Amino acid sequence: MATFSIVFQNDEIIIVNKPNGVSVQGGVGISHPLDKELALQLGQPVHLVHRLDKETSGLLIVAKNAAAATKWTSLIGSKQVKKEYTAICVGHPLAGKNPCRVGKENLLRDVVFSHGKEQSAELFFTLESSAELEAEGQKVRLSLLRIRLGTGRMHQIRIQLAKVGAPLVADDQHGNFKMNKILRRLGMKKLCLAATKISLPLDGGTKEFSVPLPEHMQAALELAGLV
Repeated sequence: MATFSIVFQNDEIIIVNKPNGVSVQGGVGISHPLDKELALQLGQPVHLVHRLDKETSGLLIVAKNAAAATKWTSLIGSKQVKKEYTAICVGHPLAGKNPCRVGKENLLRDVVFSHGKEQSAELFFTLESSAELEAEGQKVRLSLLRIRLGTGRMHQIRIQLAKVGAPLVADDQHGNFKMNKILRRLGMKKLCLAATKISLPLDGGTKEFSVPLPEHMQAALELAGLV
């Protein structure tokens, strides 16, 4: 049984730091999903209020009962809960037709195909740093991004960054498959996307929680010289 790191809990919710490679919800062919394993760890059922992709690491809110799940699903839907992601992408993302500058927030507005239909998508990102490394005789640029979402579409970050020529490192569904093979041989084998910060309404105010980058992303940063 997996043991999950609990960042915070009260009478209504638990904030968990989900590792890479763990599915949030069970289903056909899915073993050891978070909702089942966390319930075993705590000795009580848990209720999902939002999702993270299997390969995405980081902060996830679950509720302790059905009433709390309804409440926190509504709070997330009304954007009273704010999430921030950290990502490492291949290349240098663009904002419109202009290269983005370090430290300046940029907006990507697009349409993504999600849940069987086209849906509008908004993504705000800030370039934290960018560097080149030598990989199999060629120079590869990697960029460290801080991201917040204006909309919450399935795989939105992965799709939108790929569409502007800056796919996430080790994204084998939407990314640069040829480049992923090269980076994998350097040790970058896991998706470089993590939900690293969350702020939410608690006790009459706003509280913020954050977690360090997962080990595989920290290692990728060090290899690329981005830290």
